[in-house]
Amino acid sequence: MTERPRGLGIGGCLRAAITAWALAGGFLLVLVIAVNVLSVIGGAVIGRPFPGDFEITEVGIAVTVFAFLPYCQMNGDNVKAEIFTSRAGSRMRACLSLAASLVALAFSLLIIWRMWFGLLDQKAYGYTTTILQFPHWIAFVTVLVSLVLLAAASGLTLFHDRKNIAAVGLR
Repeated sequence: MTERPRGLGIGGCLRAAITAWALAGGFLLVLVIAVNVLSVIGGAVIGRPFPGDFEITEVGIAVTVFAFLPYCQMNGDNVKAEIFTSRAGSRMRACLSLAASLVALAFSLLIIWRMWFGLLDQKAYGYTTTILQFPHWIAFVTVLVSLVLLAAASGLTLFHDRKNIAAVGLR
């Protein structure tokens, strides 16, 4: 299969945004780990863990996981079952890759739609975490950004896979 292009233009800008978003998710993950380390040390040394550490972990990890999804899709590193396709021809693998990109796009659009209504509900009802009183809807905003980037990444891979099928078909 041909390598995915890394040029400028809309695709290049999307790739840069998706990579930056994943790096921000990685930074958030480091912060969550730091809070947990401080909480454990605080609990062991002074008998007072970091208040709300489990709430920070819960929200932070959820946001982080969604931040990594577009990057994984863009690089073709989402769930694969290569054991079943390793002996398939290049055209069959290209068709399966195209189908996977199409499913990823449809799935991301479905989840954007439902997550949007979840955000509206969280905001309308004023749900917050118990200890820190952190509004749930703020996490939904970052998850929605991740899902929009996932849809964009799925579109990029779909476009690439369509071109790849044409290239494989000529051989």
